[in-house]
Amino acid sequence: MAVYSMTGYATAQYTGPADEAGRDPLPVLGMEIRSVNSRFLDLAFKMSDELRGTEPALRDLLGARLKRGKVEIRAWIEGRAEGGLRAPSPAELQRLVGLQDSIVAWHPKATPLSVAELIQLTSRQQALPSGLHDHLLTLAQTVLDSFVGAREREGKRLADMLLDRLKQLRLLAREAQPLIPELVAQQRQRFIDRWNEALGAGNTGGTPPLSTDTVQERALAEATAFAIRIDVAEELTRLDSHLVEIERLIKKGGDVGKRLDFLIQELHREANTLGSKSSSLELTRISVDMKVLIEQMREQVQNLE
Repeated sequence: MAVYSMTGYATAQYTGPADEAGRDPLPVLGMEIRSVNSRFLDLAFKMSDELRGTEPALRDLLGARLKRGKVEIRAWIEGRAEGGLRAPSPAELQRLVGLQDSIVAWHPKATPLSVAELIQLTSRQQALPSGLHDHLLTLAQTVLDSFVGAREREGKRLADMLLDRLKQLRLLAREAQPLIPELVAQQRQRFIDRWNEALGAGNTGGTPPLSTDTVQERALAEATAFAIRIDVAEELTRLDSHLVEIERLIKKGGDVGKRLDFLIQELHREANTLGSKSSSLELTRISVDMKVLIEQMREQVQNLE
């Protein structure tokens, strides 16, 4: 199954056939769909009043194919403004002027029609062909197929980028792995030095030697600090398990964006802990490089459905 981005764009037009007598073809319909990332599926429709009745069917159609994203759907009839107005034909103007002349003949003080009134009257008089909403749904299916295809192509690009970052993170983890024995040896030597220091404290300068309880307390404190500081291997193990799960989800596909976003947070936590426990410049550098890659992944994962 593919991975889909939440960003995409598609547009198309539909021209219906004329009737049997070759007259009154369906008006040209236009539609475009665009989207950006969002936590949930948010559909916003911008359509003229004549097309507004198709909104429930369009909402069901899009809801069955899309899972997340802020999606804007715009539909219109060619030759009309957004408000549903259109340029009147000469025949309609001639008919209205004829009616006006007849009225003025009976009522000379009647006010002539204004341009705005002419446009409104001709717009109201236009009868939309039957089957217009069915053709709009047909157009919507075409645009939706193109739109989903665009999101799939963008999703593949994002998936390839994420897999590349996973590869780089694994390389950094391999660089860190050989450093662990050296770090353990360094911490062990520090522990031994402080232990000997604690045992020898009080034997110089005429001060009385430390009691056994004090020596044990210091030893336990140093042992605890030692255990915490050398436990870097656990972070690397958990980090590797997160990388394996992220790769599995990407290859599985579908609506995995939220799950990936959570795993990216876990990755960042492990890399950050790795850096805080580091006692060498090399391990600190690896931790910083990891966090840079993870941040790049986080930005892209937020665009996945």
